[in-house]
Amino acid sequence: MITEHLDEHTRFERYPFRDSVNAMVDKALDLMDLPAGLPEHIKFNDTVLQVHFPVKLSDGKYHTFKGFRAVHSDHYAPVKGGIRYSEAVNRDEVEALSSLMTYKCALVNVPFGGSKGGLRIRPKDYSVEDLERITRAFAKILIERGYISPSENVPAPDMGTGPREMAWIADTYRNLRPNDINYFACVTGKPVGAGGIHGRHEATGRGIQYIIREFFRHAEDVKLARLSGDLDGKRVVVQGLGNVGYHAAKFVSEEDGAKVVCIIERHGALLNDNGLDIEAVKEWMVETGSIKGYPNATFTEDGLGALETPCDILIPAALESQITKENAHRIATKLIVEGANGPVTAEADDILEERGIIVLPDALCNAGGVTVSYFEWIKNIQHIRFGRMQRRLDEYRGSKIVEALETMTGKTMPANLKSELVQGADELSLVRSGLDDTMRGAYQDVSEAFHRKDKITNFRTAAMYSAIEKLVFTYQNMGV
Repeated sequence: MITEHLDEHTRFERYPFRDSVNAMVDKALDLMDLPAGLPEHIKFNDTVLQVHFPVKLSDGKYHTFKGFRAVHSDHYAPVKGGIRYSEAVNRDEVEALSSLMTYKCALVNVPFGGSKGGLRIRPKDYSVEDLERITRAFAKILIERGYISPSENVPAPDMGTGPREMAWIADTYRNLRPNDINYFACVTGKPVGAGGIHGRHEATGRGIQYIIREFFRHAEDVKLARLSGDLDGKRVVVQGLGNVGYHAAKFVSEEDGAKVVCIIERHGALLNDNGLDIEAVKEWMVETGSIKGYPNATFTEDGLGALETPCDILIPAALESQITKENAHRIATKLIVEGANGPVTAEADDILEERGIIVLPDALCNAGGVTVSYFEWIKNIQHIRFGRMQRRLDEYRGSKIVEALETMTGKTMPANLKSELVQGADELSLVRSGLDDTMRGAYQDVSEAFHRKDKITNFRTAAMYSAIEKLVFTYQNMGV
């Protein structure tokens, strides 16, 4: 029997995202002794911009588009958050995502406030030329109203957007603000050749890998999930083979030995108990437009039902509200790692907790994107790539260490070991190092809060508690 499939609009109407996020935040706020009125200030967005604007497209006609940009908290400047293109974009969703950005930045100790934007559009319906016209028109409005700026509000890619759109936005900003030498820093997630940074495209998926690795370093947490050992051999189900899901699945399978037994996409799911070749599935999807017909797996049209595939780790990396009160009691995993924003509703969260299923929340797991965006923003502000000043010095020092060891021992060091010692750190290796350190530290903060506070019973509440603690500390230092 095929599980009920809801389109994006219906799902958002049935499971209001903002209400779900606020319900989860309330659980943390209820455990905190805050001054009257401060909890309400923390929960709600400071400002929301809604715009309608016309664009003359290649058909010679004017088309009107609707867009949003929300700012949840500007306790740090600039505020940070992606711009998504989707038919389902609405104010409720943008406000919820904006608030999540605030908590996410606080969790990973990135000095940004939270923001988010969206354009109600189906990108596939437009040519590249028309998409560029639409993107530049939307960017122009946001720039002129102070919602895009290196020092005030810095967007990034999100669902339906990528490096190409970010490059268009950066160029639009440069044309409108030619005297701002930091124009590259007005947006992150750009192509490397247009002010971007190595490692940004993979960052969210890579961050998920680092979070899972850190989870398995905490024996007490692993035991709570009724798991053991490390990632090697673990059965993994991934929903969504977009940028986040693809990289997360690729890294945990190719580098950590996990076995991805199911991939869920818009048109259905692929299953193979022996594990799927992520690269091959992705190539098939790019060539055909769907995972259907991929030869080395069983296909089912019941994609939502495939979320119930028995596994050790479930990574929902697609849309909001995928695990709800309707299917939470059938989810057959031990650990859920949220790659998407809000894939588990508040009601489903309670059911999963009762069943002993550990959920590592979105604000923690998918913070890799904003972390590397922070690195990119710093690079753009400083006008120098990472590694430029120290790479050759590192190589020189490494070669001297090798020379000293060979002189003292009278032996020649193996070539592979010598290469590792002599090699200096380039931008990508520095970005990955910084991301790994950031994600590990954030997980440790959340785990510590979970075990420290008697009334915290799940990792989502622990994450929110940790984030709000940091947020309140900043507010108090500002005199709020």
